[in-house]
Amino acid sequence: MQEMNNAVRAVALPPGASIAPLYPGSHLADAYAVDLPTAQARQMDMESLARILLGSQPGWARKLMVVRDAIVARFGIRTARQMEARPGKRIGIFRIFAVSDDEIIVGEDDSHLDFRLSVLRHRDAGPHGSITMSSVVHCHNAVGRAYILVIRPFHKLIVQRSLARAVKGGFA
Repeated sequence: MQEMNNAVRAVALPPGASIAPLYPGSHLADAYAVDLPTAQARQMDMESLARILLGSQPGWARKLMVVRDAIVARFGIRTARQMEARPGKRIGIFRIFAVSDDEIIVGEDDSHLDFRLSVLRHRDAGPHGSITMSSVVHCHNAVGRAYILVIRPFHKLIVQRSLARAVKGGFA
């Protein structure tokens, strides 16, 4: 029997992710994985899994978003409220670009950068499968590069903590 690893771990960018063609030339590209805690999580649809993961952000991350919005509005970058109000199917601030049986791609395009997040399920990894969250950012200008420089450490923490919180909650 395979052993489950509850720890969030940094992993190589998955070549099988739909966003793999975006890896070259990116200003930020990372991936983190965690084993799914239950057989039920292996069977969930990808939109539901993504909603749990993206909704599992710690309180301090939500507070940081308020600070972010107060700062970026001065530079013509969309705030969270503006992104959530944009048309199309969304999960919070992110537009859903594609959904398949084992992957969902969300993200946003803005004047300063384009962001994509892949949530990729590997049904045969670990006892119940695993999830890899991969992020790719392409900056368009100096504002985008400065933005990534500032948010990079927070991005990594938020992704890691969101994965850990979802596992702890059993993806329920």
